[in-house]
Amino acid sequence: MRLGVLDVGSNTTHLLVVDAYRGGHPTPMHKEKTSLKLAERLTPSGDLSDVGTEDLIRAVQAAKDSAARLQCEEMLAFATSAVREAGNASDVLRTVAEHTGVELHVLSGDEEARLTFLAARRWFGWSAGRLLVLDIGGGSLELAMGIDEAPDLAESFPLGAGRVTRTRFSHDPPTRSEVVDTAAWLEHELSDLPRELEMFGSPDRVVATSKTFRSLARLTGAAPSSAGPRVRRTLTDTGLRQLLSFITRMTAADLAELEGVTASRAHQLVGGALVAQASMRALSCSEVEICPWALREGVILRRLDHTNGDHHVEPLTQARRGVEILS
Repeated sequence: MRLGVLDVGSNTTHLLVVDAYRGGHPTPMHKEKTSLKLAERLTPSGDLSDVGTEDLIRAVQAAKDSAARLQCEEMLAFATSAVREAGNASDVLRTVAEHTGVELHVLSGDEEARLTFLAARRWFGWSAGRLLVLDIGGGSLELAMGIDEAPDLAESFPLGAGRVTRTRFSHDPPTRSEVVDTAAWLEHELSDLPRELEMFGSPDRVVATSKTFRSLARLTGAAPSSAGPRVRRTLTDTGLRQLLSFITRMTAADLAELEGVTASRAHQLVGGALVAQASMRALSCSEVEICPWALREGVILRRLDHTNGDHHVEPLTQARRGVEILS
């Protein structure tokens, strides 16, 4: 069956279209994204602005049209921290549904962590043993660990790359004191992690997902995306430390010129790198392995797990069914 997954994040909306069947790896057929920066469209009172809502409606409608053109049988649509934390989230969701017919399901931070963990588990397989998975988004940091397909521990922290950049930096590039103070603050925010993980045992494999980790790995020497998803890619604490000493002196415009860094995310690269470094230090982890699958793939896999073998469904009429699957 052909599935579309629409991910409304803090920075961008992503549509991923795959051909998928139960028991096999989903095959990507189409990707498109729109930079909305919803987390930066909040009013002083914490609501998503009217302009932000209008742009979101247009992006969702465009994704729906693309999914229809590509003959998707279903489109599963979800939103993460930017919409989740908006004071008028219910009104925004209702307005989007009224204008587009698409019901966005708002994932909690724990749900994000669990679905991302599922994707990593399926990618690395049972031989990976106890997995510890890190995922840095625009608004939050997710962490999950376990030995099964459902993690024993799943947590979300309001430490996303975009959030750290907005709330901690006032200059471009950030000043030395901003970088040092932010690193110390992140260390404090994650100081309880080692104690929380103790009861679950030591991980056999530490993996990281998300565009932030992929970009950092690429900038420290990992293979480019053109080498394919099966090439092993890692990010080391040494490489990250050396990279930070370099990128903290660069403006966002200069960072956007680096290979593997998109213009829409360049401004939050330093913030994301500091979160990655703080996470690895809190976990006493010298290296993480990059997993090419993340939240969107987890949503697809969860959908396939719920299928009853009957793939005959009316195209793009599964908004309610998609919400039930994600809930």
